[in-house]
Amino acid sequence: MPAAYRFSIGPWNIHPGADPFGPPVRPPVPFDQVLDAAVALGFEGIQFHDDDAVPDLESLAPAAIAREAEAMRRRLADQGLVAEFVAPRLWEHAHGIDGGYTSNDPSARRWAIERSKRCVDVALALGCDLIVMWPAREGTAVRESKNPVQASRQVLEAIDAILLAAPNVRIAIEPKPNEPVDHAFVPTIGHALSLGARSVAPDRVGVLIETAHAILAGLDPSDEMGFALAAGKLWSVHLNDQNGLKFDQDKVFGAANLRGAFDQVRVLEMAGYGDTGAFIGFDVKAQRTQRADSATAHLATSKRVFLALVEKVRSFPQTIADQCIADRDYESLERLVLEHLLAV
Repeated sequence: MPAAYRFSIGPWNIHPGADPFGPPVRPPVPFDQVLDAAVALGFEGIQFHDDDAVPDLESLAPAAIAREAEAMRRRLADQGLVAEFVAPRLWEHAHGIDGGYTSNDPSARRWAIERSKRCVDVALALGCDLIVMWPAREGTAVRESKNPVQASRQVLEAIDAILLAAPNVRIAIEPKPNEPVDHAFVPTIGHALSLGARSVAPDRVGVLIETAHAILAGLDPSDEMGFALAAGKLWSVHLNDQNGLKFDQDKVFGAANLRGAFDQVRVLEMAGYGDTGAFIGFDVKAQRTQRADSATAHLATSKRVFLALVEKVRSFPQTIADQCIADRDYESLERLVLEHLLAV
């Protein structure tokens, strides 16, 4: 039988509309409403930052952190939901102003690793073994401010610390080439997998690929996914879209490049990604002009586009395509793909 896909969202997907140039335009959404929206939209997984699951994490003892995370797990279960992953939110804390793992302040580096270990505690109490590491501020705006040799070792030290915090925990590194820093130390999937291979438990380090992040690196998201899938290391995806090499736009999946979206679904289908049980996540945000009463439409649209493209992939005339490839007639293959997408 064809693979069935599971979908997940994070609280940040239902966004009040603030951007670097303007304040919020919609009221904040209480977490209970996020869960209600997930159920209504047919999503099964919730993506967490550590302090989404346990607010005021920094002020709590380990036992209290575990109790609050276990209570959240019960809230999810009551609505038929599970936690997909937990990510340590280092980039919004004052200690992380210069990066966490690669800060020039040794006390900030110690804080970042300890916070990441507490994130593992949260994940395990939620019944989840996946930690997402987004090295948001692990980079520089002034290249000479940090030693890149040392920084690479510091990121690897953090990876090892997380892996050693629990014997079953896995890490999915989510690379991004820039924003909020000018240049990141782990900008691509290749960098992430190279670090994982040097870790104390290479089998427990994989990646999360976001469409926009690959585009911002000047790469093709479907090729990046294929690279990770070939290694058995694609453990989650954040599908969205991106209109060129600009800021991270988090557009509806397929909104800027429908053929690129088709190719991403195609590579996931070819590799049997749905059969692994891994989630499809959409890192999309409602447009700033959207009214609060319809500020989940972007999630519904992204899911609808994904499922429509699954059908496009499954109905693609592959026998004809194979003949085009055998004949080295790539012009005919190009037309075949375009006509299939256009349904003509």
